[in-house]
Amino acid sequence: MAAVQMICADLGMVSGRGLAQLLRKFYPRWVWPACVLLAVANVANIGADLGGMSAATSLVTGIKPYYFPPIYTTAIVCLLLWSSYRHIATIFKWMTPVLLAYVVTAFLAKPDWPSVLRATLLPQLQWSNAYLSVFVAVIGTSISPYLFFWQATQEVEEDRDKGRTTVEQRKGATRKELRFSRQDVISGMSFSQGIMFFIILTTAATLHTHGVTQISSAQQAAEALRPLAGNGAYVLFTLGIVGTGMLSVPVLAGSTAYAISEAAAWRNSLKDRPRTAPRFYMVLGASMVLGLVVNYFGFGAVQMLFWSAVINGVLAPPLIILVVLLSSNPRVLGKRVSHPAVRALGWLAAAVMAGAAVAMLITL
Repeated sequence: MAAVQMICADLGMVSGRGLAQLLRKFYPRWVWPACVLLAVANVANIGADLGGMSAATSLVTGIKPYYFPPIYTTAIVCLLLWSSYRHIATIFKWMTPVLLAYVVTAFLAKPDWPSVLRATLLPQLQWSNAYLSVFVAVIGTSISPYLFFWQATQEVEEDRDKGRTTVEQRKGATRKELRFSRQDVISGMSFSQGIMFFIILTTAATLHTHGVTQISSAQQAAEALRPLAGNGAYVLFTLGIVGTGMLSVPVLAGSTAYAISEAAAWRNSLKDRPRTAPRFYMVLGASMVLGLVVNYFGFGAVQMLFWSAVINGVLAPPLIILVVLLSSNPRVLGKRVSHPAVRALGWLAAAVMAGAAVAMLITL
């Protein structure tokens, strides 16, 4: 995960272009298929996140969940139109530390730590569709297509903040800038995977040990936090889901808008107002509306969250291949081509994800 994100960060910093711009310049026949893959995965993700936020909100309000997707969609679109993603992040990032509750709960549940260590380091592989589907989902929720485009574009946006408005001004990056970027990526990815580990462990130690092996509702998922929060488990769960959703949905819609706008050579930036980048915001709005519509197809929130992760896991490998090819091209990065070890990890990620996706389809 860190290797792929480092490659994307290097592409944005050194080339001065977003990922879709690079694909248009160096692999023109691949730019639109890549954007279509991204859009499909992102719409599924937006729908899943809106559904998860709505189901969680329903827990603490008692109001039926299908009323909430339009409310959250409208709120996010309005914030993006009249505020900025940075303001949204500033407001809602303080809700995401609630996820640390899973770390505390994991210890309160008193799991068999030798078993935990053994199962962590020596996984038991199974040739079954259920196992392989979860395997694809776990990787797909971490190594996701939207993160590739977002990482590269945000490096470009950072340069724009510094007054570097043209590609020529943004080209190049110092060793110090690249080193800082890599430290940032590694620490961020490590923290996210640490939290993910404890969510899995908490669920296993609280629900699975009591015979709950299938989760179909937000209420069941929230029960994992009961050893820490008691009756407040639903509130903690809701804060975590809504906080992460409010951070991730704008990123999902934004990465789609960036990719399509870059591919079509339209003006694109979340810092622009709608009147100066109308087509960019039209794509962003369309992504949100399509994600909203997905919620009314009759899927449960947990189902949507799970299968959107599977979709990411299936669609990511071809995009990883394109990203690694770009990172090894001196015409793109000059002397700053990615380190062979980093590229090797990128190829490994693509191979494992593609193999898992094929195996999952074979075992259907």
